Amino acid sequence: MSLSSDRQKGSPSLTVALIGIVLAVVVMILSLAIVMGFKGEITGKIMNLDAHLKVTNAALGLDDNYATVNGREIRESIVEDEGFSRLVKSVSLIADKSAILKTDNDFMGIIMRGVDYGYDFNYLNSRLIEGRVPNVADTVTSNEIAISKVVADRLQLHAGDKVLSYFIDNNIKYRQLKITGVFETDLEAFDNAYIIGGISIVQDVNGWNGDTGTHVAVDMKDTGDLDADGYKLYTMLAESTVQHGSNSLFIVTSTHQNNLPFFAWLQMLDMNVIIILTLMMIVAAFTLISAMLMIVLERIRVIGNFKAMGATNGSIRRIFIYLTGKLFIKALIIGNIIGIGIALIQRYGHVVRLDPTAYYMPYVPISLNIFALLALNIGIVIISYLTLLGSSHIISTIKPTATMRFE
Repeated sequence: MSLSSDRQKGSPSLTVALIGIVLAVVVMILSLAIVMGFKGEITGKIMNLDAHLKVTNAALGLDDNYATVNGREIRESIVEDEGFSRLVKSVSLIADKSAILKTDNDFMGIIMRGVDYGYDFNYLNSRLIEGRVPNVADTVTSNEIAISKVVADRLQLHAGDKVLSYFIDNNIKYRQLKITGVFETDLEAFDNAYIIGGISIVQDVNGWNGDTGTHVAVDMKDTGDLDADGYKLYTMLAESTVQHGSNSLFIVTSTHQNNLPFFAWLQMLDMNVIIILTLMMIVAAFTLISAMLMIVLERIRVIGNFKAMGATNGSIRRIFIYLTGKLFIKALIIGNIIGIGIALIQRYGHVVRLDPTAYYMPYVPISLNIFALLALNIGIVIISYLTLLGSSHIISTIKPTATMRFE
């Protein structure tokens, strides 16, 4: 018995069932790939642009000259703990300062982020569209900065230009800064707000020494459990201050705590994909039930003959589960080929574009994880088998005497 008989070949109902299952599989694969892509891209941006762990003074929010940290003190505390220091990728002293960039024709409020030699410029280098990153070596007193494309377009600036920056504190101070590069991260909260330069600029404006900043950024080699790493760093710094008789009191926060809106949005994406997968599983299940019923109805006289010859309901059910299973496996294979094919085209061709101001990236991101795809397919197979097992019970209700009159 086969689905490929002459009568079955011309059955539009089974063709519709095949197409329905294929579409459901394609939608599930693309939903999974897109959500994983979004999560990976946005999480990557946040992790690269913000500190994995941020060490600040407990007086944060008061006057800039009071709510400061000593970078040397924190670095020494980290180095003293060999177990923790092995987990650390980089440590950077950072100083943020509100400022106004002014040209002859326009002005714009920004935050000057001064960083020292420990800052990891790898990600920013990859996002440069013009020029280079500023030189922030600890032996250099530099006026170099990098600005975002948003700032560059607003003020009509380019790499190599000079711009006046006014720092407003108790007194208004200004510095002439040289633009070495223009970057574009597509993360609006960063591009609209920050320019990057050497920490010596902010330290000079505030009258600080070379060890003073607003916070210390600690990036970890493994970001799997930043909350636990943050607690460990907090405990370690607290013990160190007691041992050295320091009056410093620190707060340690993770990038998840500092960027709650972004991560809350990513959790909403998880819920969306769960809803989509559930709906598509239901569609595929009902399509399989329909396919099973169509196959049974088209072969109902054969079922009656089998029962008249002594075949058990269980043996007949296995035959029809096998027949419908062939249709399902065919649809699953075709769905995977089409779904993965479309995902690969989007991943490397960036066919579907997005508005970066709304989605934080210029195209729909795709992430294809072999283990996630395998788990999805296994889940589809299990649910489909259970669906076929349940729907095949209809065969038990068919009586041989009734099938003789069925046309």
